[in-house]
Amino acid sequence: MEEITLDFGAPAGQKSLDEIKPIRVVLLALDQGKFDAQRSLDELAALAQANGMEVAACVTQKRSMPEAATMLGEGKVEEARLVCMNTEAEAAIFDGELTGSQIRNLSAALQVEVLDRTMLILEIFRARAATNEGKLQTELATLKYRMPRLQGLGEALSRQGGGGGGGGGARRGAGETKLELDRRYLRSRIDKLEERLKELEKRRDETRRSRRKNGVPVIALVGYTNVGKSSLTNALCGAEIFEADMLFATLDPTARKLVLPSGLQVILVDTVGFVSRLPHDLVDAFKSTLEEAACADIILKVADASDSEAADQLSVTDEVLSSLGCDEIPQLVVYNKCDRAGAVAYDPDVLLVSAKTGFGLDELRRRLDEILAHRVRTIEVLLPYDQLALADIFRTRGSVLEEEYRAEGVYYKVTVKVDDLHRFEPYLV
Repeated sequence: MEEITLDFGAPAGQKSLDEIKPIRVVLLALDQGKFDAQRSLDELAALAQANGMEVAACVTQKRSMPEAATMLGEGKVEEARLVCMNTEAEAAIFDGELTGSQIRNLSAALQVEVLDRTMLILEIFRARAATNEGKLQTELATLKYRMPRLQGLGEALSRQGGGGGGGGGARRGAGETKLELDRRYLRSRIDKLEERLKELEKRRDETRRSRRKNGVPVIALVGYTNVGKSSLTNALCGAEIFEADMLFATLDPTARKLVLPSGLQVILVDTVGFVSRLPHDLVDAFKSTLEEAACADIILKVADASDSEAADQLSVTDEVLSSLGCDEIPQLVVYNKCDRAGAVAYDPDVLLVSAKTGFGLDELRRRLDEILAHRVRTIEVLLPYDQLALADIFRTRGSVLEEEYRAEGVYYKVTVKVDDLHRFEPYLV
């Protein structure tokens, strides 16, 4: 069965995404009462939209036990087939994970291509991943997802070519051989990808060690997708990270420099966002992007103030951070998009901000400075003219508050890191 793919960004001469008619899809859901089915379906619709698809209709069924072959009952499958036909849908997306045989059975019954929630998320990740590591992680997650579904997905992988004697055994083994060849290829490719990702992880560890050696504090933004982490990073740093009102606008960790009011320079890291019921393979594959949080000096847990589920999402965020060993790292809860919600903070530990209007950003910078206050000192020095090379430390690792040329040297009032204080002891005023 062919995959449904949609490339973001067409080559020159080809139609852009805006000019291409979006794929019309029907959403399918089975409500077993285990979670908020409507909210999950709304999120699935947002995922489809993020992949350039147009949701034509939704078909849901309340049922305590799924149908083994198609998840939905026979009558509901027939209803879905008619909906697909009447809406001219080209595909159907099931809100959950399907086995290979269930995908095949549903596709045959509905007479359209069928994806499940995980396949859709993987496709978005494939289209959006920008760095080499992000692409490798996406491919690894996709292959791990496909491995147990090989047998059910392809009719060409029939395990049996015929029966009877006189060479029937050879015919009977042909499909098995094809299946095993595909499995062997996937295992080999998975091993190679894991090996390459380990090499990239070593490089990332070297970058982190370099930051620690230079004493540059790291602040990591974590939270659900589409809560405005990239917008907040841009508002604080003035750097242009791609941002959009869609799920998974940012997939690769992005680092930017931020200068706090004290003059302390820090690194702000924007990480990949969470989504409810994210597949385990995807969590494992992209865990390295969240490891920036485990190595951070401060973690900003960002939530959408206008989202009624913000508290529950923060609870999931806490669980993930705890699994990464982040419990001892200072953490701030930041409710973004407060301009939409008219929110009121009853908890003094919660900061209300708006990346759009700038509300609360000064207070956020002040709080970050407060937490990192032990890392810097404000001093006054008089550097002789033959020692002005030391001023580079002010400019690259601290900040200059005042500067005055005098007969015996240059007077500076500066903010410096505590680790650099010993360099200036002979010149303190």
